Amino acid sequence: MKVGFIGAGRMTYALCKGFLKSSLVKPSEITASDLNRSKLREIKRDLGIKTAESNVDIVGKNKVVFLAVKPNIIKDILTEINDKSSIEKALFVSIAAGVTTQRIESLLPEKARVIRVMPNTPCLVQSGVCVFTRGKHANESDADLVTEMLNCVGLVEEMPETLMDTVTGLSGSGPAYAFVTIEALADGGVKMGLNREQALRLSAQTLMGAAKLVLESGKHPEVLKDDVCSPGGTSIHALHQLEKGQYRATLMNAVEAGTLRSKELGEPI
Repeated sequence: MKVGFIGAGRMTYALCKGFLKSSLVKPSEITASDLNRSKLREIKRDLGIKTAESNVDIVGKNKVVFLAVKPNIIKDILTEINDKSSIEKALFVSIAAGVTTQRIESLLPEKARVIRVMPNTPCLVQSGVCVFTRGKHANESDADLVTEMLNCVGLVEEMPETLMDTVTGLSGSGPAYAFVTIEALADGGVKMGLNREQALRLSAQTLMGAAKLVLESGKHPEVLKDDVCSPGGTSIHALHQLEKGQYRATLMNAVEAGTLRSKELGEPI
């Protein structure tokens, strides 16, 4: 199976690394194109994949074509490759935030097979979240193929397209919320006497462990939270401060803001 990427940014790097680490494909079976030649040199040097001078070359030689570009240039990219005769044989997988499958299909030949994916950056360490939705002409085999590929980099779920902007605001942008939380916890640790390296290790491991406990225990986070909070103890006193700062409401607002921005990015230019 040959896989092509139009765009060689951070998410392309993360997905390629996951595919290669799982031995799903070989470096010689992945090709990436990008106007930024330094990005191409970097990804070729680090991962050993092939690079192409033009986007048209990606479409002509690969079974699966990832559209890993910014939403504002998706129209230009698809217009550029639209007259390639072999385009009808490719499965297009878009990771352009906010851009609907219907929008992509309208810019490709009739009956083009399109799947829209919202991944996140922890794909780089095979702990990502990838949610996908099928376009009008993508079939069950296409969905199975994409599921197999994305399983290499983390959790995979298929959802209706009506939820994709919400997914963007939650899991797509969510790592940023987690990184800020890790940094803030570490700052608290430094304030109270830990050195920076100690504080970062403890805060990052704490979030990772808490997330793993939610996924593997099957318990609701509220139950797990109550397990930590003994009567009159340190945790319940600390949580009281989070509630005063409207911690939960602020995270909910962040997901809402990310969702609304995703909808804006997907609007035709």
